[in-house]
Amino acid sequence: MRLGIDIGGTKTDAVAVDERGALAESIRLPTGFGHVAVIETAVAAVSRLGELTGLAPAGFLSIGVGVPGMVDTVSGDVAHAVNLGLDRLALGGMLAGRLGVGVRVRVENDVKAAALGAYHLLGLTGTMAFLNLGTGMAAGVVVDGRLWRGSTGIAGEIGHLPVDPQGAVCACGQRGCLETLASGSGVARQWPTDDPYPVRALLAAASAGDPAARAIAARLAVGIASAVRALVLTVDPATVVIGGGLSHLGQRLLGGVHEVLHDWERTSPFLASLDLPGRVRLVPEGSPVAALGAALVGEN
Repeated sequence: MRLGIDIGGTKTDAVAVDERGALAESIRLPTGFGHVAVIETAVAAVSRLGELTGLAPAGFLSIGVGVPGMVDTVSGDVAHAVNLGLDRLALGGMLAGRLGVGVRVRVENDVKAAALGAYHLLGLTGTMAFLNLGTGMAAGVVVDGRLWRGSTGIAGEIGHLPVDPQGAVCACGQRGCLETLASGSGVARQWPTDDPYPVRALLAAASAGDPAARAIAARLAVGIASAVRALVLTVDPATVVIGGGLSHLGQRLLGGVHEVLHDWERTSPFLASLDLPGRVRLVPEGSPVAALGAALVGEN
């Protein structure tokens, strides 16, 4: 039995996975804010799953944690997880210390963990890219069942690929990154609203015929399509799985992306030969792919 924890900004999902890779137990807890609270949330998740499975922490084959921010997968340290109130935290070592002798904890970036979970859940083979569209934009790449992190772990940070030299300044300090066009924060900047889900509000206004909303929605679709194109041209994955908060919009989101990709195919025989629309799919709704991937991280 393997245990995986996905620590998000407001909620923490945790799962136990059996020897066949099937989901055995799952729980959800509110995430605490700050160093102490994050550790306590993770300890509570392990304790609760231990009760459900009848296993002590040392009884799990592996324990993995997916967390936002910059992760050192060797040390288990996490840095710059601002939504959790973490500047730097030795998450892996501190959690292992709390859980007892003989317990090893692996820590991975949450998007990369989600990529591994989606790959496993969908039963994919070969190469897959997981495009996470949430507050920001990032991707994870899985090759033959294993995460591809690159030489420094930066592989997949596609949201910080500049596409518009005259565009908005990105949080990374560059100008006109994909994330400024095709993410929740990018939409919120362009379409101020009291709705807690700015992209949903934008698409509703666009459907109602608002010209400004339609223009922003069109840029959103082009931005996502551009990310898909960049992933295919650089990594050549057989499948690009779209996940993250924006994926909950389903076909309302995917329809516009497919339309852009088909438009590009009509003017580019080269892109038409790559079948970009046929490679794109949504992560199954409601599936805890990041927690599932965290459970598998111990073997990667």
